[in-house]
Amino acid sequence: MRAGAAAALMALGVVALPVLAGCATGPSLETRSRITASPGDSRDLAIGSAGFTESELLAQMYAALLDHAGYRTHVLTVGNRELYEPALEAGQIDVVPEYAATFADWLNAKAHGSKAPPVASPDLGVTLRALRRLAGPRGLTVLPPGRAVDQNAFAVSAAYARKHHLKTLGDLGRAKLPVRLAAGEECVQRPFCAPGLRKAYGINVTVIDPKGVGTTPAKQAVQNGQDQMVLTTSTDATLDQFGLVLLTDDKKLQNADYVLPVVNRSRAGSARPAAALNRLNKVLTTTDLAHLNEQVDSWRRLPADVARHYLQEKGLLPKG
Repeated sequence: MRAGAAAALMALGVVALPVLAGCATGPSLETRSRITASPGDSRDLAIGSAGFTESELLAQMYAALLDHAGYRTHVLTVGNRELYEPALEAGQIDVVPEYAATFADWLNAKAHGSKAPPVASPDLGVTLRALRRLAGPRGLTVLPPGRAVDQNAFAVSAAYARKHHLKTLGDLGRAKLPVRLAAGEECVQRPFCAPGLRKAYGINVTVIDPKGVGTTPAKQAVQNGQDQMVLTTSTDATLDQFGLVLLTDDKKLQNADYVLPVVNRSRAGSARPAAALNRLNKVLTTTDLAHLNEQVDSWRRLPADVARHYLQEKGLLPKG
């Protein structure tokens, strides 16, 4: 699926790509045969987006940087990792924005089963080594991460933080306060949610209020005092609207979910695409990413416009 078919699919907004045979566990024979080939440098590149705001913004920034470097690009919106990762292996998609720890554990489960011990950790170096070991045999190249990270984060009301002198999750654990936590139902069992908060910090999580991760009802429950803390993400740009503040993960409970590009090696694995994409690593921070998300979600600006303006402001694209 190259430029002509992609243009028709883009008009629909979401692309339904087939889950390719042979990708359910190990890499296909076709993929394995490409691993030893020289890294590719196709002039026509498909950039994948998972369809949520942050992924769309990153995909648009990747496309703009590659366009500026002389490539022809188009952005394809694909619903989830179960669809776009096999398409990335097959060369139907050439570049996607990913998250180091999440993608490492996802590939590990794909290769070794859902009960395989996790390979990601709070240590970025350890996580990247595991990710590259898993990605390489699938014909994928993991490019360097930048400074931006999007990981689980926990917020309380600013008033609650002032009252109890809280700046970190460690402070909350030492305060021995009973905590109702607004989160997804899975928080009960996830090691980086309630069990991790109890084990790493000694936080007295008494109830999981199943309002979802970073949803408006979850934040409102903390704002009005029904709950004391909400599970959200480190790039959530709406916390101020609800009078909430993040507590620092001072014991590094969360894994190293740094933003990075993953490319199909046979089509976009050469040094030139990497050099174009690596320019973003020098400027994009977690705070920047949160602000960009806010412009799309709260200010109702188009992701492509927000992405281009940001790159121009940072001197990565010419203005005008």
